[in-house]
Amino acid sequence: MSATLVAAGGSTPTLRRPSYAKYVGGRVLGALGSLAFVLVVNFFLFRVLPGDPARTLGRGRFRTEEQLEAFRATYGLDQPLPQQFLTFLKNTLTGDLGVSLRYRVPVSELILDRLWPTLLLVGTSTLLATIIGIYLGMVSAWNRGKTVDRVWTGSTLTLYSMPEWWLGLLLIATLAVGFGPVPGMFPTGGLHSVDADPGTFGYVLDTAWHLALPVTTLTLAYLADYALIMRSSLLDEIGEDYLVTARAKGLRDLQVRRRHAVPNALLPTTTLVAINLGFVVSGAITIETIFSIPGLGLLATEALSIPDYWVLQGVFLVASAAVILANLLANLLYGLLDPRVRT
Repeated sequence: MSATLVAAGGSTPTLRRPSYAKYVGGRVLGALGSLAFVLVVNFFLFRVLPGDPARTLGRGRFRTEEQLEAFRATYGLDQPLPQQFLTFLKNTLTGDLGVSLRYRVPVSELILDRLWPTLLLVGTSTLLATIIGIYLGMVSAWNRGKTVDRVWTGSTLTLYSMPEWWLGLLLIATLAVGFGPVPGMFPTGGLHSVDADPGTFGYVLDTAWHLALPVTTLTLAYLADYALIMRSSLLDEIGEDYLVTARAKGLRDLQVRRRHAVPNALLPTTTLVAINLGFVVSGAITIETIFSIPGLGLLATEALSIPDYWVLQGVFLVASAAVILANLLANLLYGLLDPRVRT
């Protein structure tokens, strides 16, 4: 989107940025285009695989051709591909994502049931990683080259380089099973205890107790994302002239950091936070599998083993739509905070 030059009465041309409404319209149209592309990919992704889909989904259960034909008719696989696509679009727009082959319940209900554990796990981890990571990035940048900077930067990079599943297994081995003199203090998996009474305060504490290790795993794994970007952004701001002017006016170093440097350095981090919120819905497949958290990640793993195409389609669609929406919100927020990006 280009800016325009406006000249009046022979004066020097000035740069006029497009309005925010026009900027929003362009971003919304882009998001709708991305969503349309996802719908096309979501439909054809599971239908371009070699072989007969009915035989693949049946996994050898159908002995006669009549059984195969009945299965095709039930799931609409006997229709021409264009007609299947139109039916898919109609059902998707009305919230009908099909019926799970494994659970025999509507996929939309299954996804809604598994969505809450994923939001609780990944949402909490993202929030903690954002707060802690931004703070560590600020401390590292303001103490560049010092011991605290080297320690925090090295620690977050080390945690970032570890595979999430390996870090999760390490925490299970040390804090859940026990290691040497250290006794096991946390559950090895699951979201609730068998004897937990839903709707009580003890139930909430039990859930928090079960989520302690998986939330810690994801928080440690995500720290570097926010810490390093915040550190880099703040280092770019430290050398700007307006900070020198602020110090020359007599402001203390702490005031310069809080009032001027940090707010401007938060812009790139704000975009990262908004985009990562979209990935909350997709869940953490490896962590949910290791800790047996009944969320969308574990649901996708279970669907792959059958395979349950309709569940995979539903999870893929919901996760993709969440990322597109989060990316749209990030663009809109960034355009509001920094009008220069509208050009």
